[in-house]
Amino acid sequence: MDSQAFATVFERMKSQIASVVVGQEDLVEGLLVATVARGHVLLEGAPGLGKTLLARAFALTTGTTFKRIQFTPDLMPSDITGSSIFDRDKGAFSFVPGPIFAQIVLADEINRAPAKTQSALLEAMADGSVSADGVSRKLPAPFLVVATQNPIESQGTYPLPEAQLDRFLVKLLVENPTRDVEARIVRAHADGFDPTNLNHITPVVDASTLVEMSHVAEQVRVDDAVVGYMVDLVRRTRDDRTIELGASPRASIALLRSARVVAAAEGRDFVTPDDVKRQAKAILRHRVMLHPDAELQGIRADNRIDEILRTAPVPRVA
Repeated sequence: MDSQAFATVFERMKSQIASVVVGQEDLVEGLLVATVARGHVLLEGAPGLGKTLLARAFALTTGTTFKRIQFTPDLMPSDITGSSIFDRDKGAFSFVPGPIFAQIVLADEINRAPAKTQSALLEAMADGSVSADGVSRKLPAPFLVVATQNPIESQGTYPLPEAQLDRFLVKLLVENPTRDVEARIVRAHADGFDPTNLNHITPVVDASTLVEMSHVAEQVRVDDAVVGYMVDLVRRTRDDRTIELGASPRASIALLRSARVVAAAEGRDFVTPDDVKRQAKAILRHRVMLHPDAELQGIRADNRIDEILRTAPVPRVA
C-alpha cells in the first residue's frame, strides 16, 4: 500500500462513519488518525452526543472485535481484565478473559469509576498485555481503547490520574451540534434510523489492513526542521507561566506519530508543519495542567495551546 492507496481507504472509512455520526467529521477523523497511529482515544462530552454510537460504527467499519465496558463506582478491576474460575470437570482453575480482550474496547464513562478500577486499563493501554494470576497475556492487534468521560463538573465523576491521561494519544472534545445538524439527526430518527441496529454498515477494511496502514504511516518522511518544530511546541508548554505542568517528551512522540498519519491521509509521503498544527490541541490539551489562578480566570488549555501555536516560529520546509 502506498500513500495514495492509504488516502483512498482512509477517506472511505471516514465517509462511512460520518454517514452514521452526523456532523462530527473532525471527531471521526481524529479517531481514525489515533487508531492508525496506534494510540488510544479519550472522548469528552456531555451524555447524548453520540460517543457510544461513534465507537460502535467505527468497530463495524473496521471489521474488528468490539466490547463495551460500562464504568460504575462499584466496578472491580477483575471485571475488566478477567478472572480465574474453578473448573470442576478439569479440577483446576481456568482463566476467563474479561472484555478488555477485544480489538476495540469502549470504556464508557471511565471517570465514574474510582482510580483503582481506572488503573486496571493502564497496563493494557501501555503494553498491550494484561497480567492476571501471575501470567502476562497479550491482547489482540490492533488494540484500541476508546474511553468516554463526562465533563469533570458532572455529578459522580472522578478525575483521571495524570499518568493515565498521558496514556491517551489524543483527547477529543464532543461538542453540541449546530441547529442544522441537530435537525438532520432528528429527521433521520423520524425516518426510522435506529442507533441500536447498525447492520447496514459493512466493513471497509479488516484488522490486518489497519496494521498495514500503520506501517505505511511509519514510513512517512519527517524533515529535521519539522521534528524541531514539534519539540519546540511541547517545550513551550513547560515555559508558559499559566501552565503549572507542561507536556513530556511522550507528547512530542505523539505529535510525530499522528502528524505522519495526517500526511498519509492526504496522499503525501512527507510531513508539513500544518500537519503538526492540526493535531496539536488533541495531543496536548490533556497533557498540560493549568495554574489554579488561570483556571479561575476562565482560561482553558486550548487557549494556551492556540497562543503557543501563534507565537512559535514555523519552519520552512522544501
